[in-house]
Amino acid sequence: PDTSLHRRILETFKVHSAQSKSILAYTYKVSYVIMPKNKGKGGKNRRRGKNESDGEKRELIFKEDGQEYAQVTKMLGNGRLEALCFDGQKRLCHIRGKLRKKVWINQGDIVLVGLREFQDAKADVILKYNSDEARNLKSYGELPDSAKINETETFGQEDFEEEITFDGAEDLEML
Repeated sequence: PDTSLHRRILETFKVHSAQSKSILAYTYKVSYVIMPKNKGKGGKNRRRGKNESDGEKRELIFKEDGQEYAQVTKMLGNGRLEALCFDGQKRLCHIRGKLRKKVWINQGDIVLVGLREFQDAKADVILKYNSDEARNLKSYGELPDSAKINETETFGQEDFEEEITFDGAEDLEML
C-alpha cells in the first residue's frame, strides 16, 4: 500500500495511531464501493415508454423511382407481410429493422415499399402512412380511388357457410 496516501488520510482525520488501522480499512472499502456517475437519461424501461411521434406532424413523403405504394393484405409473422401494390401486383414484403419493433403495421395499412431490382415478387417496407397521410395521398391522386383507408377488410376470405360432414357422424347424432 502507498504510505503517502496513508499519511494524507491520517492527517485529514487527525487521529491517533490506535484508530488509524480502522480508519484506513474503512477508507479502502469506501473507495472500492464508489460507483461511476450515470451519464445517460434512463435505461431500457424509459426508452420503452417513449413515443416521440405522438402528436407530431411529419412531412408527407411521396414515392420515388423504385418505390411503390401498397396496402397490407396479410401479416405473415417474422417481420414479413403480404401486400397488394397499387401497380396491381401482390408482393411478399420484409419490414426493415428500423420499423420492426417501433412501428406497428396491421392489415389494411397503407405502406411505402422499396421494389427490388433482382426480385420482382419481393419488396421492403420503407414507411407506414397513418390514416391522415393516406387520405392526403389519395386526395393528391397518388393513391387510386379504389384504395380503402381505415377499413380493416379481410382480404381473400369470403364467408364460408358450407356444412362439413365427417365419416361416422351419423353414429354421433344418435348419442
